[in-house]
Amino acid sequence: MKKITILALCCIAIDQFIKWIITHAIAFMEEIFVIPNFFYITNVRNYGAAWSILDGNRVFLIFMAFFCLALIYYFFIYQQKLSRREVLGYGLLIGGIIGNLIDRMLLGYVVDYIGLIFFGYHYPVFNIADMCIVSSVIIIFYHFWKERKKDETDNQHHGRSFRKN
Repeated sequence: MKKITILALCCIAIDQFIKWIITHAIAFMEEIFVIPNFFYITNVRNYGAAWSILDGNRVFLIFMAFFCLALIYYFFIYQQKLSRREVLGYGLLIGGIIGNLIDRMLLGYVVDYIGLIFFGYHYPVFNIADMCIVSSVIIIFYHFWKERKKDETDNQHHGRSFRKN
């Protein structure tokens, strides 16, 4: 749990520091293109969750964040022997959830600032906490997939060992 906590705190610190810089250096709704027609930095407010779903449901989103943190801890971390991959995944996930939770509780919205354009499509603006959450889900699913494959291989191997000819 110690490594997960340290990783989560690092994610939170980086996320909150960058959000502080963005809100103090870039005017609300201003766009600064780093790579023309592809990557820009902006300062927008998200009153919902991903892609602004549940827009305006601040109390519900705060409750859900705490609920998810409790579920993650109780079902996946508490009294578990975790692999390095799981520690990385859960540390990023918890850090990302808390990073956005802090904004939602203190500001009433989440500060988003990374903008991407793909083939003319303006992808929804996001932040480091969002990147931590998405990365963690990929890592955790990959871990479960690898473990399932390993279990299947072990079961096949052991099944052949005990088979009568």
